[in-house]
Amino acid sequence: MSTAILTGPAVAGSSLEDDLRSLGFDVRTAADAAGVARELAAAPARERVALVDPRFVGHVHALRLALTDPRFPAAAVHGALTAQPEARAALTSALTAYAPGAPAPGRGALAAAGATAAPAAEAPLPAPDGPAVLPDALADALGAEDVAVHRPELGVLVAAVPEDAPERAEALARTNAVDDERVRLRSAVKARDGFFTTFCISPYSRYIARWCARRGLTPNQVTTASLLTALIAASCAATGTRPGFIAAGALLIASFVLDCTDGQLARYSLQYSTLGAWLDATFDRAKEYAYYAGLALGAARGGDDVWALALGAMVLQTCRHVVDFSFNEANHDATGNTSPTAALSNRLDSVGWTVWLRRMIVLPIGERWALIAVLTACTTPRITLYVLLVGCALAACYTTAGRVLRSLTRRARRTDRAALALADLADSGPLAQGFAAALRGAARRLPAFAAPAVALLGAVAVVAVAALTPFGSPWAVVAAAGYALTSGLAVARSLQGPLDWLVPPVFRAAEYGTILVLAADSGVNGALPAAFGLVSAVAYHHYDTVYRIRGGTGAPPHWLVRAIGGHEGRTLAVTVAAALLYEQNQGFTIALTALAAALALAVLGESIRFWVSSGAPAVHDETGEPA
Repeated sequence: MSTAILTGPAVAGSSLEDDLRSLGFDVRTAADAAGVARELAAAPARERVALVDPRFVGHVHALRLALTDPRFPAAAVHGALTAQPEARAALTSALTAYAPGAPAPGRGALAAAGATAAPAAEAPLPAPDGPAVLPDALADALGAEDVAVHRPELGVLVAAVPEDAPERAEALARTNAVDDERVRLRSAVKARDGFFTTFCISPYSRYIARWCARRGLTPNQVTTASLLTALIAASCAATGTRPGFIAAGALLIASFVLDCTDGQLARYSLQYSTLGAWLDATFDRAKEYAYYAGLALGAARGGDDVWALALGAMVLQTCRHVVDFSFNEANHDATGNTSPTAALSNRLDSVGWTVWLRRMIVLPIGERWALIAVLTACTTPRITLYVLLVGCALAACYTTAGRVLRSLTRRARRTDRAALALADLADSGPLAQGFAAALRGAARRLPAFAAPAVALLGAVAVVAVAALTPFGSPWAVVAAAGYALTSGLAVARSLQGPLDWLVPPVFRAAEYGTILVLAADSGVNGALPAAFGLVSAVAYHHYDTVYRIRGGTGAPPHWLVRAIGGHEGRTLAVTVAAALLYEQNQGFTIALTALAAALALAVLGESIRFWVSSGAPAVHDETGEPA
């Protein structure tokens, strides 16, 4: 249990202690700053500690936002401060500077907290006597110690420390005038979501989230329920019957409701976790792509082979996401990051109807799943996948064109961090890295747009040769070797050019496209389903890379990238398999299946190890899922 320390005697008639206990705190009272230091030293080193002024008046949800959010090492509102174990040493140091005679924990306690004592605050602190608000003074001191103190936006919520009875009465009146439960429900919904999610799901899914919270359900349990519901939906689609298709569409919508609910539950109850971030990030893709496979299986039962369409939809959707990820990482911390195109976009955002129209054009997850569900129930898998491909292609053209225009018209200086992120997203293996080392001198003499141009040239060549030559032709192997060479040249220098963010999505399109074309041209029974499995395993690796970078820990370990060959190595391996096994009946299918199984085993094993480890960061998307 976490510990809350009142920094003075409780105010008569105050509900503060009960409010803190309702938030899971063991409440202790100190008479002065020296007493606070003793209580802080006595609190278990691996637990969260909160300091609260006993005069605090405000909403329970204001305290919840400040004192229980697990994402931040330190957080504060007026009159209340919290510190997680990693910030405890700095808090102790600040408190010692505030009350020099107060006892401080010994070296053993600090070591147990996993930190070393921070130096005393340079900024002068108020004297320990008088009406000073101790938590506020210590929060300022932590900021001076370079400890980031999160200060949640309260909006209409009240957090006050009145100094006399009239001020206290006024603060209580303001508190009673606002229903913090309504605020809590409203803030459980993302600030930016698509039209369908905002108007058709969130108005009631937030109440489902509250129902789950009151029954002790966790976001991870809801996320798992959403996955299971989607898998059942895919199974219904795989029956190939009209009742099965109708049930699949309804269950897919139900899965999306639960998908919205898990994030709303996390925000409603502040139950953020590393494992939850990983589950939420990966299960959305697993659900959608499993559903594509269910449509393909259902169509096959009716005599219609749409595996190529299902694989094409997965390839297109994954490439769209990589465009989003690469562009955002390239501009994450760029300086001078302005352009006329961005200014026009901001002006359009001030016109209400254009905001929703532009969000719908990009076919975000809510609109996309609603479209898939309705078409599944009313039409055939082939029509569903055709419409999905056309819609996603138009959305991809719209978003990519806008981002290219922004990049060409903006004068931004990209950082080394952005270049490293793009290099990690490129997923270059030993072949490309070897060519990059050999061609580094030549690459420096190329113009600014050389990297994406060379990458695109190699990608078009390998996919076109695979598509236009007979299956099993050695020319595909030659093209794949050339693709490894151009890939190495593309990444031979730092990816800091205006359009260098296009390099990773071009690599994704080349690898996935080559696998799709070879499997479709093979005419071998089972080749396309095996290719679907292979692309699924590789795509998971690429999504895993993205979310690791978002969490600030960098890409997967180099040994894993080398072991699975990199994008150019896998492309070459598939073309070699096609050239060697084209005369064997099931040889190519077996090769694809074996490669998919080996990749899935290696990638999933390392990914699970990383995300369930205590040191892995939580990644929380609060801005909405654009695609």
